[in-house]
Amino acid sequence: MSTTARPRAIAPSNKVKGRRVNGKQWHEQKSAFRPGAGLTSYEKRTEQRKTLEAVKAKEKEMKEEKEAERQRRIQGIKDKREAKAEKERYEKMAEKMHQKRVERLKRREKRNKLLKS
Repeated sequence: MSTTARPRAIAPSNKVKGRRVNGKQWHEQKSAFRPGAGLTSYEKRTEQRKTLEAVKAKEKEMKEEKEAERQRRIQGIKDKREAKAEKERYEKMAEKMHQKRVERLKRREKRNKLLKS
């Protein structure tokens, strides 16, 4: 046995094609134009359309869900602010008026709100 190792044959990943005729070696090599190469069957296209529609429907559903949650949060914030403003208004009224009269006005306003709704 000899101590020298044999060099392994390395298969080239790209086939060497030689120099370009026009001298523009920095450009990529173009492949032949084959117009029928990208065509797919009708069944394949319909299947792709169905999957795309399903994905779009799911995306739309998720967006609507997210928007509904956002609107719910916004409505909660508005309700809290409205309640706080009403409470402050009743406190100001209580400073000026008698407590029983304030309670009576509250009940009357609640009745009016229910009638409007």
